[in-house]
Amino acid sequence: MKKLEDYIMSIPDFPEEGIIFRDITTVIQDPQGLQMAIDTMSGFLDGLDFDVVVGPEARGFIFGMPIAYKLGKGFVVIRKKGKLPRETVSQEYELEYGTAEVEMHVDAIKPGQKVVLVDDLLATGGTMEANIRLVEKLGGKVVKVIFLIELAGLKGRKRLEGYPVESAVIYEGK
Repeated sequence: MKKLEDYIMSIPDFPEEGIIFRDITTVIQDPQGLQMAIDTMSGFLDGLDFDVVVGPEARGFIFGMPIAYKLGKGFVVIRKKGKLPRETVSQEYELEYGTAEVEMHVDAIKPGQKVVLVDDLLATGGTMEANIRLVEKLGGKVVKVIFLIELAGLKGRKRLEGYPVESAVIYEGK
């Protein structure tokens, strides 16, 4: 029987030499791979009391939406600045060369709601840290953060200390 990591394609030297790119398109294009990913990630939520699933653009949409559907929860999007049509709240964060900003609608999370954040990859943790801050600005309480893949060598989990983090597949390197 195949394991989830068997569906992830590793591409050496992409986007630059020395990097191993973990391609999730091979997971989602295969019916069994997709089902295994969603079942594994939603399994991290067994017995957890939460109200809503939140996913950042774009790969958080891919995994968060089916998890929310499977568990009978609503789904809230986090988008890049300027992509949402109504009043928003935003959070800026540092990139390697500059900054970026993410937004949510101001009414997307109600004060006190228990939130699960879902994304495809935990690397350095900076983007997810910004997503957490955004949810908290609206009064939400992050009760779990789940990923399909974690690159443990980049120590993103350390940046998310204080929040329960689960990853379906963990690679020790970068």
